[in-house]
Amino acid sequence: MTHTIPTRLAALRRHMQQQGIAACLIPSSDPHLSEYLPPYWQGRRWLSGFHGSVGTLIVTAGFAGLWADSRYWVQAEQELAGSGIALMKIQTVAQPLHLDWLAANLGAGDVLAVDGDVLALASARALQDKLFAAGITLRSDLDLLQAVWPDRPPLPGQPVYEHLPPYAATPRADKLAAVRDAMRQHGASHHFLSTLDDIAWLLNLRGSDVSYNPVFVGHLLLNDRGGILFVGDGKIDAGLAQRLAADGIAVADYGQTKAALAALPADSRLLLDPRRVTLGLRAALAANVAVIETINPSTLLKSRKSEAEAQHVRDTMVQDGVALAEFFAWFEGAVNREAITELTIDEQITAARARRPGFVSPSFATIAGFNANGALPHYRATAAHHSAIEGNGLLLIDSGGQYLGGTTDITRVVAVGQPSAEQKRDFTLVLKGMIALSRTQFPQGTLSPMLDALARSPIWQHGIDFGHGVGHGVGYFLNVHEGPQSISRSQPEASMAMQPGMITSNEPGIYRPGQWGVRIENLLLNVAAASNAFGDFLRFETLTLCPIDLRCVEPALLNQEETDWLNDYHRHVRERLAPQLDGAALDWLQQHTRTL
Repeated sequence: MTHTIPTRLAALRRHMQQQGIAACLIPSSDPHLSEYLPPYWQGRRWLSGFHGSVGTLIVTAGFAGLWADSRYWVQAEQELAGSGIALMKIQTVAQPLHLDWLAANLGAGDVLAVDGDVLALASARALQDKLFAAGITLRSDLDLLQAVWPDRPPLPGQPVYEHLPPYAATPRADKLAAVRDAMRQHGASHHFLSTLDDIAWLLNLRGSDVSYNPVFVGHLLLNDRGGILFVGDGKIDAGLAQRLAADGIAVADYGQTKAALAALPADSRLLLDPRRVTLGLRAALAANVAVIETINPSTLLKSRKSEAEAQHVRDTMVQDGVALAEFFAWFEGAVNREAITELTIDEQITAARARRPGFVSPSFATIAGFNANGALPHYRATAAHHSAIEGNGLLLIDSGGQYLGGTTDITRVVAVGQPSAEQKRDFTLVLKGMIALSRTQFPQGTLSPMLDALARSPIWQHGIDFGHGVGHGVGYFLNVHEGPQSISRSQPEASMAMQPGMITSNEPGIYRPGQWGVRIENLLLNVAAASNAFGDFLRFETLTLCPIDLRCVEPALLNQEETDWLNDYHRHVRERLAPQLDGAALDWLQQHTRTL
């Protein structure tokens, strides 16, 4: 029987003993280092029962622990109860405290096993350095789960399809030429990509192998003339294979990837991104292949949306805004009159989006948190744990959609009944932070983490802070989280330079545990602002089209410039959405975009 966590752990420990393994490390990753994992690679979830998206599990003969950051402590405590797995609390995912634990609790000569095929190369190097100093051996050639997971799901087999014009505004051949130009600049004869969003963008292909992100499982090996796309058998039909071949891309079985890397000529110079490839794939290379480590050129190229793509995103925002107006009109007519729960919010907002042209799927799991649940930034209502929405308070809704013409991500907090003075104060401070970043102008090339303090400053002034970043990059009908830019406290790097065409979220917040949470999020597009003797400057164009709840605003806390910005934004939202609405949704829009 493998139906309980303790029996699964016991089976793993027996297998570890047979293999001479002292400890097993199971990360939350796959061979593509994806944010959302296909079921086949959700081993940490299967073995621990913890459903959070990030966490590291370590199992020894007498101990099992899950390292999770502060976003997941409440969830992890609930889901690990009775499992025999200890919650090991870390403040942020950037703290690799499990490495210190391993060094302190394993002895010289002990063997730590981890599946190298799902261990990021950068993480592997940090692990190797720590273990080497302690005399611990790392074994990365075993997938211990394969022997103890009898009902392991199969690899995803959904078909791959093309992202077509007009939405795919740049032909595949042009994108390949741009990447090969970057290869030449780096002196590379070959380039290997594992990250699914890079491959999907570069080849104008999409899929449904991963929840929320329209990508497919595969690897890509390029040379200066052609390339090989490694995917599961039957995922690409004959017609698509022929069109790929016309652009020099052959199709091979997914399982042949390592053999192809091992067969590279001895004089090859392979470009790969050490942060976007795993140890197992890196280890497949022959020792005489020169490796050039740098960021994937496609990561930089796809972050800069063309003007045609930007226009499709603007049009998509109208469709998303119409769906949100219809949803909120329904909500205000039903709340405190009908039975509504946090689960109802997810159902209704997804249904509203599904009625819009070009909609494909949600872009992430909807977060709907009422009052105290809104104070958990990554809260997820479930059938077993959710709240009714009734009485007075604040409802936080973070949601988004995947459309053929773009990816959306928006957070709004709305009043239920009568918000308190303290809730309105927190809401307005967050709004001030969001406006401060929205209004800024900055030199092109500014490292994105340098902008983080602009959104925090109005909140800091009141002795308050929040634990997550202010903004993440957003893909074009791709991953809702993409780099290289990150408006956060990340250590700035050259690749994080802000360039025209980048789309980034703007989402400061305030969270009061056990009481309520506030986060307001719009998506911003980098556009040209000015060119003068001091250089080229950029500003933000706000893309998101949805009113900000004026019932939650304390006008006395806004200065005139902030009030003007809010009124101008609402006027713009009304002008873009009103022609597409009628009835209750139009009435709702007009009421919620009134002048403050």
